[in-house]
Amino acid sequence: MLKGEEIPYKMLSQDAFSTWLGIEILECEIGRCKVGMTIRQEMLNSMNKAHGGISYSLADTAFGFAANTHGKYAVSIETSINHIEALEEGDYITAEAILDHQKTKLGFNIIEVKRGEELVALFKGVVYRTTKDWTK
Repeated sequence: MLKGEEIPYKMLSQDAFSTWLGIEILECEIGRCKVGMTIRQEMLNSMNKAHGGISYSLADTAFGFAANTHGKYAVSIETSINHIEALEEGDYITAEAILDHQKTKLGFNIIEVKRGEELVALFKGVVYRTTKDWTK
């Protein structure tokens, strides 16, 4: 069985979309994961700002990685995001699961998306934890 902090690295190695986004794992421990990426030109919308799906995807990745560190396959069942600040090409943003509250089958997470120290989005997610273990 994989150790909890190893699981996000395995997940990222199998995740073509997060790889395309350029997401990197910055920190990882049981119940917590911090990831980062740079906004590229092809991620901009018609107003020349980062598409909302970009910060959502980064937060969703941090959420999924953190939720799976408990050793069981965890899948999202509800997510939402509040966009607070617009993002520009070249911005480096991070997403960190800062709250991890686990029940028997459900996990509740809050993820902060930041540009430096500035909060740019706030993401909330609920996962269902299956009985399937992460194995090598």
